[in-house]
Amino acid sequence: MDQSNLTSTVIHPTAIISNAATIGAGVSIGAYCVVGDNAVLGDGVKLMSHVVIDGHTSIGAGTQIYPFAVLGCAPQHTRYAGEASTLEIGENCIIREHVTMHPGTAIDNMRTIIGNNGLFFAGAHVAHDCIVGDNVIFANNASLGGHAKIGDSVMLGGYSAVQQHCRVGSHCMLGAHSLVDSDVVPFSIAVGNRARLSGINVIGLARRGFSDESVSALRAAFLMLFNDADIFATRVETTRAHFADVAEVQDMIAFIDDAGRNGVCQAAKR
Repeated sequence: MDQSNLTSTVIHPTAIISNAATIGAGVSIGAYCVVGDNAVLGDGVKLMSHVVIDGHTSIGAGTQIYPFAVLGCAPQHTRYAGEASTLEIGENCIIREHVTMHPGTAIDNMRTIIGNNGLFFAGAHVAHDCIVGDNVIFANNASLGGHAKIGDSVMLGGYSAVQQHCRVGSHCMLGAHSLVDSDVVPFSIAVGNRARLSGINVIGLARRGFSDESVSALRAAFLMLFNDADIFATRVETTRAHFADVAEVQDMIAFIDDAGRNGVCQAAKR
């Protein structure tokens, strides 16, 4: 363990901290925590108690981790072979009880990345090779399969799940108990098993300061994209041209252009 910051760090005598771990200034490590050889705890990180930090895991400054969270243990994947992949957690996150997050694997980019200011409620799970943006909220037991990509300011409802390789665009909301098996376009709400789009996340966008004009344009673009009778490729091109000057709509179109193997989530039938 790096000795330079011990004067400003509080470690409970029952905690087990590897001598090879890197511990920042002002860190607090509670009772019965275990911190492994390759862990890096940034300044002001707080481990409440009974927290396990394993593997090549770095935790950004100011992050708080509650009891029984397990971060950085080997991925739940049959092809993981002990490679030195990483879990990188950003600054000022709150990680509640029993949360699990796994590092990447050699079958992807060897990294799982969590952004800043995330709030992960009890029992949430982030699988191997995921990328999670800033300012997200994962409600209780929300889970990501491997290789999922979650944008900024996304809210996952309780017990929701995102299938492997799926993307959820920025400023989306997933309803509780929803199962996502295709890419969810930015600014939208998806709900159900299997999840379908129900509209634009109007309340969430208003809370984040989006203008009335932008929200109105997104609602009109949503109707053009998902409630028209033309084939989807035609609807995309029509919407692209009609809203050429609306940045948020163009972000939605760019997301569709980059759709992955699972396609794009469609609207619920009315």
